[in-house]
Order: sequence, then C-alpha cells, then structure tokens
Amino acid sequence: MHSELSAQGVICGKNRVARLMREEGLRARRTPRFRVTTQSGHNYPLAENRLARRFELSSNRQINRVWAADITYLPTGEGWLYLAVILDVASRRVVGWSVDRLLDRSLAVRALIMALRHRRPHPGLLHHSDRGSQYASAEYQRLLSKHGLLSSMSRAGDCWDNAVVESFFATLKIELVRGAHWQTRDQARQAVGEFIEIWYNRQRRHQTLGYRTPVQYETEVLKRADAA
Repeated sequence: MHSELSAQGVICGKNRVARLMREEGLRARRTPRFRVTTQSGHNYPLAENRLARRFELSSNRQINRVWAADITYLPTGEGWLYLAVILDVASRRVVGWSVDRLLDRSLAVRALIMALRHRRPHPGLLHHSDRGSQYASAEYQRLLSKHGLLSSMSRAGDCWDNAVVESFFATLKIELVRGAHWQTRDQARQAVGEFIEIWYNRQRRHQTLGYRTPVQYETEVLKRADAA
C-alpha cells in the first residue's frame, strides 16, 4: 500500500499508512486451503529436481531462464474450472495459461504452447513443475524437448519446491476467487483472463520485485541488457 501511494506521488510514511489501515479496519486477507490437483499415480518417467528451490540465484533473475508451472481449480455454478499457468521465475510474470473443465494433459500443453509462442525462449531454459501426469506425459515432455527446454520436477508431496507458483495461486484465490460467484465457466474464464493480463502482470506490485510490476521489471531488465 505504501509503495502504491508513493508511486502515485502521495507523500506518506509506512507507519502512518499502517496506522490509518488499522483505524479503518483494513488488513491483508488470509491464504485459503487448496484442493490437491496433482495426479502423480502414473508410470511416466520423472525428472530430477534441478531447480531445488534456488529461486533467488542471480542467474535466475534474468527472464526466460527458469519457468515454473502448476495447475489449480476455480469453483463455478457449472462445476470446477481448472487453470494451468506458467510463470517466469525472475519476473513472476504469467507467460502462459489455459483453462478447461477437464483436468488433463491438454490443459497443461496449451499453457506451454502459449508461453513458447509469446516468449520464444532459447534452448536451455529450465522448466519446473510437480510430478503430475500432465507434466510427465510423453506429449508434454516431447514439446519441452522439441524447444530445448530442460525438465525439472518437485519432490513427491512437497509444494515448497514450486513455491513461486504456489504464491501466485494464493494471490489469485485471495484477490479474485474469494467472494466471487461465477454462474458459468465462461464468466470465470473471462475474470481469470482480466486478472492475469490486466491486473497481475501489469498493475500489481510485487514485494519480491522491489514493488515493481512483472511487466515493469522485465522492461527494466531488457533496458539494462540493451545498454550493456
């Protein structure tokens, strides 16, 4: 809140902002519990955990070096709507996403195709996910190999190995899903698209990024690269 006010030219101190928020009864929302979506009961080969929670290494602060992928769910009047996302670990930007009423590998594949088309990464990018069948499937792994992406997978039952995407899902559930009452999957799909593309990527400030937005962070990274 303090960073947003400062960016708008409002002169104020952090303590004053905290005091005014307390007086008005404003506080952060708590993270809700999640429904498990990982389908790990399969016979597909698994990749080692090459990322190993090294989210903050200097080498990982460059965009298109490490991506992280996962799947969550959204409740609607027509039933669950599943959401697959891919985030750039450096900028926390959602670079690929897909929604569907079915939790299958095509959901994850479509998110990956979007990311590949928009970002066109160089070979060697590390792609991290859980051990779900969607990511371990032959179709998904062939697509990674075709574009020279190296697969990395979390350890069994350890959500902290993919903490970057888990953090995004927590934000999504708190800021979008909680209090929403979508009658149809199409309503939820539209809301998710607006949340990701308009709010989260371009307007929401991230503490990890020095209270910059993902798009702002990437723009600064590219400017420094051009100036070097």
